[in-house]
Amino acid sequence: MKIFLLFTFLPFLLSSFKQAAASAHYDKILTHSRIRARDQGPNVCALQQVMGTKKKYFSTCRNWYQQSICGKKATVLYECCPGYMKMDGTRGCPAVAPIDHVYGTLGIVGATTTQRYSDISKLREEIEGRGSFTFFAPSNEAWDQLDSETHRNLVDNVNIELYNSLHHHMLNKRMLTKDLKNGMTLVSMYNGQKLFINHYPNGVVTVNCARIIHGNQIATNGVVHVIDRVLTSVANTIQDFIEFEDELSSFRAPAITSGVMDILGRPGHYTIFAPTNEAFEKLPRGVLERIMGDTVASEALVKFHILNTLQCSEAITGGAVYETLEGNTVEVGCDGESLTVNGVKMVKRKDIVRSNGVIHLIDQVLIPDSAKQVIELGGAQQTTFTELVAQLGLASSLRPEGQYTLLAPLNGAFSDDTLGLDQRLLKRILQNHIIKVKVGLNELYNGQELETIGGKLLRVFVYRTAVCIENSCMVRGSKEGRNGFIHIFRQIINPAEKTLHEMLRNDKRFSIFLSLVKAADLDDVLSRPGQWTLFVPTNDAFKGLTDDDKDVLIRDKNALRNILLYHLTQGVFIGSGFEPGVTNILKTIQGGKLYLKTVNDTLLVNELKSRESDLMATNGVIHVIDKLLYPAELPVGNDQLLTILKKLIKYIQIKFVRDSTFKEIPLTFYRPEIKYTRITAGGADNEEKLKKILEEEVTKVTKFIEGDGHLLEDEEIKRLLQGAGTEYTKVTKVIEGDPQIIEREIKKVHLEEAPARKAQPTRRAQGGGARRRTRLAHS
Repeated sequence: MKIFLLFTFLPFLLSSFKQAAASAHYDKILTHSRIRARDQGPNVCALQQVMGTKKKYFSTCRNWYQQSICGKKATVLYECCPGYMKMDGTRGCPAVAPIDHVYGTLGIVGATTTQRYSDISKLREEIEGRGSFTFFAPSNEAWDQLDSETHRNLVDNVNIELYNSLHHHMLNKRMLTKDLKNGMTLVSMYNGQKLFINHYPNGVVTVNCARIIHGNQIATNGVVHVIDRVLTSVANTIQDFIEFEDELSSFRAPAITSGVMDILGRPGHYTIFAPTNEAFEKLPRGVLERIMGDTVASEALVKFHILNTLQCSEAITGGAVYETLEGNTVEVGCDGESLTVNGVKMVKRKDIVRSNGVIHLIDQVLIPDSAKQVIELGGAQQTTFTELVAQLGLASSLRPEGQYTLLAPLNGAFSDDTLGLDQRLLKRILQNHIIKVKVGLNELYNGQELETIGGKLLRVFVYRTAVCIENSCMVRGSKEGRNGFIHIFRQIINPAEKTLHEMLRNDKRFSIFLSLVKAADLDDVLSRPGQWTLFVPTNDAFKGLTDDDKDVLIRDKNALRNILLYHLTQGVFIGSGFEPGVTNILKTIQGGKLYLKTVNDTLLVNELKSRESDLMATNGVIHVIDKLLYPAELPVGNDQLLTILKKLIKYIQIKFVRDSTFKEIPLTFYRPEIKYTRITAGGADNEEKLKKILEEEVTKVTKFIEGDGHLLEDEEIKRLLQGAGTEYTKVTKVIEGDPQIIEREIKKVHLEEAPARKAQPTRRAQGGGARRRTRLAHS
């Protein structure tokens, strides 16, 4: 009857176990291990064993395919899955392991030392009898690794110390791995002592940071989980440990002054990487004193050593990134038996379990970016920049209480020629990479201007996948420090000094293109402030062009403007700001489209290579090309012009539609700069002042003159206003003290054509009566 009940109960237990595979990480990983070993026969699990050790794991996919655990090569083992056993002459593990009470099950799973200690401590009778227990049984190796003094104290007093210790490993109810939830606290059978459970996504389950290495061995009166170390009592908090640990006095001081120590006394699940006194002694004295003297920096430093999750060492089988209380992240990994932090072996002692977390002692201080000075944020790829800043005396100007932004080029941006420059010139270059204010990446916007400590204004250009400042674009790696940000750039930043027109005029390569620009009356466009991208053909693009050909082009101004303005687009587009390999379509001022993309750091314009790109001007950027561009969809209707264009353009087929003409492109696509001179009427000498300004200062008069109409009736003023073109001029009469504005059209006058903006009426002068004011807008 007992046997019948036993085998009736067994399928129920196994069914419960199988259901666990769908609800807990440990069981999911175990299921994957069965799948990997399916070729070995039924109920076989695949494990990985770290070479040179006895450590075995049911592995995650990542470790399985990397064939390593903690950076060490791992070999594959095939064993019977928990609860199954081999049979002679058959493949795999087809038989169910015998089921016994907890005491007998200790022998089945190989925990014979725990079984023997249960016997001599008089625990055997209890775990053979009635009840429902969970036994976290230390493996034989775990007992061997226990420090000798503790081990001796236990076996010398088996009826009390050993008995109590074994009870500390037990629960008074059955709990499978599926029931062991992450962050759970359980009460052991000894004196209400707590057991802290962690169940990690990689399938590792720990009890007070001891790993379950063989779980869910069902017994008639419970379950046995084999663990890899002997559990000791957990008392007090992390705060208590730090307060009384002499080796942590240097860490204790900032933890107290910053108020973080109080946090470590509260309930929680913390991991703290606590630097020892020796670790603090390794810091440069000036750095340590500065951080300790700054309450914000010292608080950031302490919090940077604390995770808000509990990470036992045995749960770490590969690198993972965790957020600290400070807000930034650290990478916690392993290298064989050693824990690593940010890739460095620094853990001296691990898994000091307390009631609200675990402590790992480290021999290096982790300094977060938020506690560093901005110049200290430079990494291995920016050492040339940071060293030059220090050598040239600029580091001392970055005051701890100041706010700065460093625009740090990569080491490779500094050529030998640059490094060989005169130190005064090199210092000016570096000053162009230090902004007077603290500006984060998310605070930058297109069109923004940033002032450097050298007084230069740098422009910001924001694109779909890039942020650029002048000619250089950012790479990943921006950091925020105590007194500023550092952003990483591909190239040295070259602030613009000249306009597009000045750059063309000063470079003989562009003389033919510039002469055509002048002939098309477009040189003013390239001289005025604006935001342009200009694709400039060199003189090589005009090989074969005769003087007669050039005259033909110049005579047809509409055709010439269409050709030239196809090389100009609104907005500043840096070559390195384009997403590599992706075509970008820009609409030109002519109306046609340009197709741009970068391939292998080379800018292509309509599939033509730019020979030199990102030449910055104060009003735009130049990309140099060696071919004349022409919109493929634009037909030519003149045989003579077609012949000329075919000489210059051989990379596309130019369309010919007889008698078709080029559209007129008015110069309304740009707004020239407007200057104003204000004249206050009411004095007897007002008209004389106006005549003097017109004679000495005014070269182009705008369409609008504001003031009294009688000024236009003066014959001398009329003579001075004469020029090309006829426009109606409106006069606005302002009556001070009365908000009414009267506009009237008074007469036709001859004015030189120039766009204008109507100036606003002036306000009444403080303390005076009604006075008439006249303003002449001129440029």
